[in-house]
Amino acid sequence: MNQSKLHELINEMTIEEKAAQMSQVVSSLINENSGKGKITGPFAGMEVAKEDMSGSGSILGAAGADDLRALQKEYMERSRFSIPLLFMADVIHGYKTVFPVPLALGCTWDPEAVEESAAIAAEEAAAAGLHVTFSPMVDLVRDPRWGRVMESTGEDPYLNGVFARAFVRGYQGDDLEGDSTKLAACVKHFAAYGAPEGGRDYNTVDMSERQLREYYLPAYEAALDEGAELVMTAFNTVAGIPATSNKWLMRDVLRKEMGFDGILISDWGAVQEAIPHGVAADNKEAARKTVEAGVDIEMMTPCYVQHLKTLVQENVVSEALLDEAVLRILKLKQKLGLFDNPYRGADRELQEAVTLSEANRKAARETAAKSCVLLKNNGALPLQKDQRVALIGPFAESRDLMGPWSIFGSEDDVVTVRTGVSEKLSSAPNVAQGCDIEAVTYDQVQEAVEMASDADVIVLALGEHSEMSGEAGSRTDIRLPEAQLQLVAELKKLGKPIVTVLFNGRPLDLHGVIEESDSVLEAWYPGTEGGRAVADLLFGDTNPSGKLTMSFPYNVGQVPVYYNSFNTGRPKDQIAPEDRFASKYLDAPNEPLFPFGYGLSYTSFDYSNLQLSSGVIKENGKIQVSVDVTNTGTAAGEETVQLYVRDLVGEVVRPVKELKGFRKVQLKPGETGQVVFEVDEQVLKYHHSDLTFACDPGEFIVSVGPDSRNTEERRFSYQPAGQRG
Repeated sequence: MNQSKLHELINEMTIEEKAAQMSQVVSSLINENSGKGKITGPFAGMEVAKEDMSGSGSILGAAGADDLRALQKEYMERSRFSIPLLFMADVIHGYKTVFPVPLALGCTWDPEAVEESAAIAAEEAAAAGLHVTFSPMVDLVRDPRWGRVMESTGEDPYLNGVFARAFVRGYQGDDLEGDSTKLAACVKHFAAYGAPEGGRDYNTVDMSERQLREYYLPAYEAALDEGAELVMTAFNTVAGIPATSNKWLMRDVLRKEMGFDGILISDWGAVQEAIPHGVAADNKEAARKTVEAGVDIEMMTPCYVQHLKTLVQENVVSEALLDEAVLRILKLKQKLGLFDNPYRGADRELQEAVTLSEANRKAARETAAKSCVLLKNNGALPLQKDQRVALIGPFAESRDLMGPWSIFGSEDDVVTVRTGVSEKLSSAPNVAQGCDIEAVTYDQVQEAVEMASDADVIVLALGEHSEMSGEAGSRTDIRLPEAQLQLVAELKKLGKPIVTVLFNGRPLDLHGVIEESDSVLEAWYPGTEGGRAVADLLFGDTNPSGKLTMSFPYNVGQVPVYYNSFNTGRPKDQIAPEDRFASKYLDAPNEPLFPFGYGLSYTSFDYSNLQLSSGVIKENGKIQVSVDVTNTGTAAGEETVQLYVRDLVGEVVRPVKELKGFRKVQLKPGETGQVVFEVDEQVLKYHHSDLTFACDPGEFIVSVGPDSRNTEERRFSYQPAGQRG
């Protein structure tokens, strides 16, 4: 069906039919026998359940080839124009083969691995009948109290943009129209959802427009540049107006400036939330403001269905706004080939063949190992396969390794740490739970002590239950629960080496763990193959290579703490230590416990011979930055070499460091590799006070190293045309 046919179809549709296309609900509201599907937001008491939503043009949360084929068939048989349904769902980091959570995927610093994970997720989900995934989430995050940091790739705008592109490429491929193994990607949450006050989900976001453009918008733009077909609105306010009804944000910034002409969909219930936000008196006003802002699909509230017809009839809303929204919806259905084949991709035999295949599990295992970050190692790792190992903790045998957003994954398919470790050892480990996630008994501790007493080394598997992070998983205390800290303290008394493996969805305050442990491995929620990936690392079959993409605070009182901060007018390192009047805490360091980019290996790397090809970048010119990296240890390893730039004197204050590039290098023991970066004036640009995007003449620092804290630096200058050095 060509575009002129789509226009003809829209002209024949009633306002009610258009409003229905612009509404999205769970499957039970279209077919009561289908079940609700996966519920990912509030449902009980929602007004949508009272409305006739059977004509809604899309469904969320349902999956399964046979079920979705049946839903599609029934819907089209009663549809006046046989317009097919769109099936959408949260396939965030895997469908049935669950990969590590996105924050962990970010710690791979490996866009190719992330792209592969998205392609595998798309293949499995498409065979189950899905058309759209609500991913990637590219919100920049700086506050680990916010539970949804696990769904972001971290605190850096450049790196988030790199991963945004990788996710979109993996989901959509090169030929979304012709390849039924692909999904349309929906980038979220537009905009600045990752900056809620106090780290409390759904809370107010308030920042300058310059900060919004400098740090928060770039990753969305990267996803759109890569061709993402949909954008989801955010729950939060932007400049005092809820994002979902923010006409400036959606019409001016997203549509006009960024050139996005795909589908804009609200998040769950966000249209109706204009009422408690206090910018709409009722559903009718919420519908008006949202459609005027350019939102094409309302998710899980009935404002459009209830009121768009009346608003058009009263000449309050132009029917042309409905037509442009419906056209975008139909164009995506056309692009996916649904008018020709409404059952696109849904194939039970294919679903059974590709889901949790051996190849997919292998990829998940390898990626999980890349995502783990070795935070500390005083020689306890790697373990030896003939050691007597005591495996203790609430995650020793837990299958809760997928995280809170793996809605289609099954714990029955998860490989536990016990299984992974047992497969490596010559004799079975001594295993004890030691405590529950948040409670402990005397008997549990005594059993753990008994098991540990008869071992050479203690492996502690600790962390957060998955419901302690994710959406609505905000916490003010980001330490491990006291029960687990008590267990650590008791086992420390035995004087045996302690290796702690952490399973969690956010950076933690690690006091009570980091001092007591000889080695600490941050495993996040590693997914379906998590137990084997962790074991591969513990026993040295894989060398840790993960690097943090979100800083670990010294304690929660520092939050937000991030690497690309401003220097302030009274920087601590430029004021005498005895002088009180510096920007510092009296009871804690300014710096995080572990900085952005940090991660250890079982080998060591030495950086030397940092050189610039020139000390000056001319207008439209560039320089090369080279550094030699040598593997000075005894094991082969992979290092992520990071490039940072600082503008020493800007028109507005600039960060002390900004990531502008990275390279991964594999080196054998004793081997040296040269890593080369290019720096041009595009790298030096930023948003000035008038929001123009340009670079300043003057002096800059370029620094290179293994993380944002430990770098070598050189200086260069930028000279635009007409300026002499």
